[in-house]
Order: sequence, then C-alpha cells, then structure tokens
Amino acid sequence: MKQFFIIFFVSHFSFFTSLAQKADTVIVFHEDSLFRTKGPLAYLNYGLGEDRLGGAKMGYIDSLVLLKTTGRHKDLYRVRLTNQLTAWVPVALVKKDTITKTKIQNLTGNWRAWGDDRYDYVSVPLPERLPYQSWQEVNPSKIIIDIFGATTNTNWITQLQTVSEIQNIDYEQITDEQLRIKIDLKHAQHWGYNIQYQGRRLIISIKHQPQKLKLKYLTVAIDAGHGGTNLGACGLRSKICESVLNLAIAQKLKTQLEDKGATVIMTRDRDTLIGNNDRILNLRKAKPDLLISIHNNSAADTVKIKGTSTYYKHLGFRPLSQAILKRVLELDVDEYGNVGRFNFTLNSPTDYPNVLVEGLFLSQPDDEAKIIDPDFQQDLVSKITKGVEDWLKVIRKNED
Repeated sequence: MKQFFIIFFVSHFSFFTSLAQKADTVIVFHEDSLFRTKGPLAYLNYGLGEDRLGGAKMGYIDSLVLLKTTGRHKDLYRVRLTNQLTAWVPVALVKKDTITKTKIQNLTGNWRAWGDDRYDYVSVPLPERLPYQSWQEVNPSKIIIDIFGATTNTNWITQLQTVSEIQNIDYEQITDEQLRIKIDLKHAQHWGYNIQYQGRRLIISIKHQPQKLKLKYLTVAIDAGHGGTNLGACGLRSKICESVLNLAIAQKLKTQLEDKGATVIMTRDRDTLIGNNDRILNLRKAKPDLLISIHNNSAADTVKIKGTSTYYKHLGFRPLSQAILKRVLELDVDEYGNVGRFNFTLNSPTDYPNVLVEGLFLSQPDDEAKIIDPDFQQDLVSKITKGVEDWLKVIRKNED
C-alpha cells in the first residue's frame, strides 16, 4: 500500500489538528503558538522517530519553560529552538500560554558561581524560562549547556573561592538565539549535575567529587528493573520473569555492597509496580553517589543472541559501565557489548553516574540456566561490586 506525505501550511490550527490525528503521515504546520512545560520531568525529543524506548531525548527540562511551537504530528508539538534547529515535545507535557509576549531578545544578566559542601553552582539570570540542552565532554571533562532564545548581555562572570569542582566558566554566542555555556571541571570523572530554574534564574548545580573514593564512604542506589504487573522478560523454560529475578539479584547486590560498608538505597525492595518516573523523582531527592540498574535481556533469536552487557547514556558516565562489564566478563558468559547513548529512562538523569546492567538473555537456554541459578547470581553481584571498586581505584590513581 502506498503512503502519502502531506504538508499543509495553515493559519487555522483546530481544523487540521483533527486531521493530523486521523492520518499518521500528516504533519500540520501552524502559526507560532506559545506553550509552557508542566510537571517535573518534561523533556524534548530530537525527532519523530521512536523505538520500544520512545523517541531519542535531548534531555529533561524544568517546568514552566516557554516553548514556541510551529506544528504538530499526532501527540507531539514541533518546537522552534533556533532558525536552524527544532525539537519535539509531547502534547501531554505542555500547557497553552496565552499571556506571554515574546521578546525581540532575551538578554542575560551578570553571572555568578559559588559552592557549598557538596555542590558548585552557576547562576544565569534570564528574563524568561527558556529551553536548554546539555551534554558532557571528556578528556578534558566539561559540561556544555545551550540556552535557546538567549543572547548574552553580561559584562562579567563572578567566581567565588568557594567553588571546588569548577575550573573555568566561559560562554559563546553560537547563533543569535543559541548561547553556549562552557564549564571546565577540575576532575576527570563526571559526578553529576542538575539544571533547574529558580524563578527566572537558570541554576546549574555541579556535584563535587566525593572526598573519599571508597565504597564504604559512598551511597549507592540499586534499581531492580520492572516489578509487580510489569513482568519484563520471562524465561523461555523456567517462566521466571524479570520482576522477580531482578529483585533477587538486586537484593544480593545490596548485601554485597553493605558488606563493603556502602550505604544502599533501593528503588524497590519488593515485587511491586513503581513507575520509572517515580523512581527518578525519588532518586532526585535521595541524591545517591551512583546508580546501578539491574535488568535481564530477551531477543527473538533464542539461539545466537546471548551474553551480558552494560549501558550508559551520558559519555561522562561510561567509565563505570566499562569497568563493570570487564569484571562480569570474567564469568563464563559471552559479551553482548557496552552500549552508549541508550535511551533508557534510568540512564537519562545527569545527576549522578549511572549504569544499566543487563545480566543475561532469558530467551537463550544456556543464559537462562545460568541467571536463574542463585550461585551464579551471587557471582554476578560480586563481579559488579568489583567493577565499581575498579572504577573508584582508577579515579584515585588519576588523582595522584
């Protein structure tokens, strides 16, 4: 069956909105409309594509951020960031703004950086809550933030002696509507950061490297994937599902880490349903030093596809995922790989280093037999723990 791609240039949005909802291939462009994000976990997508994990995310943005939309495709609004760059936001995550009048220019004020006993902060005053995007760079370690719709008007950046993680702060006006903030870090390892508005000030909170880089001084969050009615993958022969299996492994990991002296936080400690967004919000309050999410895998090919893997989204957190994978591969298992830019919800936060560990494939008979064995599970968590210790050891060595 042939499909047709139809584009309408319209000024009356309501009629063609209904048309867009009926035809999967219709993208409706409309006059600029202003919306504001709602909820604590609003986000922007790069495009319309999606897989089982959803569309590729630019990242989370704060609530009440002003967005200019120029079109709609099904349940996504097209967002204008600059003349050359657009994004997409779910309709459910925004509300109409009928009061605000767009400014010709949104100019920044004077910036300030300071620190306390756990975080450094950068404050960027703006006349409006504008959308932003951030990412990590390594070798050397940097945090980069683009603010869309902002034009620099600052005369100075004040940096107090209380900062301990920030090396330098600078900016670059990439385009008329794209202001880039560049923050050089003192340490090679990224330990996390958060970006939120306080009123109309954009506050970038950068986590300090822990003073003592051993497990007994750290708080580790463990996420047992799935749970309750969200069964996850199930064993081809055993019929054991991730909801139970992941929890069993996570509990063994908790005991192993506590034996090392670590403080452990569990996103769930029983076979119950907890949404991923709720897990992220709970972790945001708990502020762990790192997160390990436990899952197991499945594939349509029940013979060839097998092995263990680790996943990360943000480049600065990759070393943790590499160290754990290297240790787990000491077991009698195949390698499925170290996967980056993974669009998994628990990998999305930039607040703390995080890693998704996919133990083995429940769809592959040999893998299944291993992963349901309590003795193998104990070996697995021992290797995960050693991987974390290796990661910390490398960081300590780099500091010498």
